[in-house]
Amino acid sequence: MKTALLFLVSLLTLVAARPAATTYRLDPAASTLTWTGHAEAGTWAPQGTVRLREGSLTAEGSTVRAARVVVDMATIAHEQAQLAEHLRGADFFDAATYPTATFQLTEFKAGRAYGTLTIKGVTKPVDMPVAVEPVAGGLRLRGTATLDRTRFGINYNSASFFQNLGSYAIRNDFQVAFDMVARP
Repeated sequence: MKTALLFLVSLLTLVAARPAATTYRLDPAASTLTWTGHAEAGTWAPQGTVRLREGSLTAEGSTVRAARVVVDMATIAHEQAQLAEHLRGADFFDAATYPTATFQLTEFKAGRAYGTLTIKGVTKPVDMPVAVEPVAGGLRLRGTATLDRTRFGINYNSASFFQNLGSYAIRNDFQVAFDMVARP
């Protein structure tokens, strides 16, 4: 009896010491997502933005337990309007047919987010480093995801699928740097 009571008190102490889970909404206006693509040859690396549509997360302190992030693919922007339009088109992200991309967290461990990413209706596992820090009125999440576009059926000018592209070849991987603010 004494052992059972001691176990129960210990268990309650552990539960009480764990921070309470808080649900947050991502703030699109305070968040930035910057993409960078790369030419296969040379140093050309176009960069632009895409906007966060919505998102939510649950965290205990700085440990994220659940998250869902929705990106508005129709907002892909670049200083060259023609390039932005091409990226939104069927050769790349086909934003008219697939207006959003969605990341769903499955695990957050040791500063890495593991989950699934859906682009153009194709869902694949991904992982990326994420720094989580408390800020006034919420949390800030920062990191850079390196993604292989061909895993999502985006094969345009990929040397993995087409030969003799020369200077028109585009690397398969691209980066999305994110700085997102979440508020309770």
